[in-house]
Amino acid sequence: MQATKLESTHVALGARMVPFAGWSMPVQYRGILDEARTVRTKAGLFDLGHMGRVQVKGPQAEAFLQRLQTNDAAAIPPGRIRYAMILNEQGLTQDDILVYRNPKNDGFFVVINAGNTPRDLAIMRDVAKRFDVVVDDCTATLGMIAIQGPLSQQITQRICKDDLAALKYYAWMETTVCGIPMTLSRTGYTGEDGFEVYVPNGNEPKVWAEFMAAGEGLGMTAIGLGARDTLRHEAGMPLYGHEIDETTNPLEAGLDWAVKMNHDFVGKTALEKVLAAGGTGRKLVGLTSASKRCPRQGYPLMKGGVQVGHVCSGNISPTLDTNIATAYVRTEFATPGTPLEFVVRDKPEPCVVAATPFYKRAR
Repeated sequence: MQATKLESTHVALGARMVPFAGWSMPVQYRGILDEARTVRTKAGLFDLGHMGRVQVKGPQAEAFLQRLQTNDAAAIPPGRIRYAMILNEQGLTQDDILVYRNPKNDGFFVVINAGNTPRDLAIMRDVAKRFDVVVDDCTATLGMIAIQGPLSQQITQRICKDDLAALKYYAWMETTVCGIPMTLSRTGYTGEDGFEVYVPNGNEPKVWAEFMAAGEGLGMTAIGLGARDTLRHEAGMPLYGHEIDETTNPLEAGLDWAVKMNHDFVGKTALEKVLAAGGTGRKLVGLTSASKRCPRQGYPLMKGGVQVGHVCSGNISPTLDTNIATAYVRTEFATPGTPLEFVVRDKPEPCVVAATPFYKRAR
């Protein structure tokens, strides 16, 4: 079991630690719903040290990324970030990733999911054999801490040298945080404004402590994986192993906006066949339910006694005060407002197809 450099910090804060994707991680410090509300109204601090972090450099770094993933790496300006997917030859999803072009335009940086890091690295290194490129796994030597919430800019500005108001969404820059040179990005996985800092090895406890001090008096607290899942679900963001995996393609998952067909990525031919066939006959949708039972992953979805889909993720939404879920359903039942039933222990419970995202912050 791997541990981030902040494990002892989490334990000291009273976190409940659980195994997650081969890492010992904090699932919660207080109640999950309370932590989620803190992020929606104030700010929360996350340890993302379990995420994979990879530097990509060399004369053919851009060409390598064009082959590896679905978005158009050539169209990423210096200092900007794009969401993308790594597919197999069948067009099925191996992982969803973030691709960063370095601010100095001297290479790229890729963030990948913790549980997929070994497989992704193997895929990347296999593709890299055909390019003049260096794929450098820096997961163990570069920490990753995130702050999310409406007060995140105010708090981060207290410990950051440069003007954060000038940094656009899905952009990153070289700066100084807590007196330490590092890179800082503005993305996030909660639906709120927020920042990620990529911390030189060994400085994680210092940076975490200074973030906590900067947020003292503003209601910021540490946030665990449980609230992070609820928040990303409200914001309509997919989670690998739930909405997307090796049985799904990005088109049926509604992620076609991250697929650019102007370059030859792995899986493109398979997706072209899906498009030519008019789709796969199913679609990822949202669900809401006022039932006392919450729809959970794997529950069958029924219409008129016939199964028409299955639940991918389900949560009690603290922001909307109702049950929410995502599900794959047959295309003819994907229209918002369509009544369905999910089945719990052979008992049907009512739900309704809903548009996603469930929550979108005011800009």
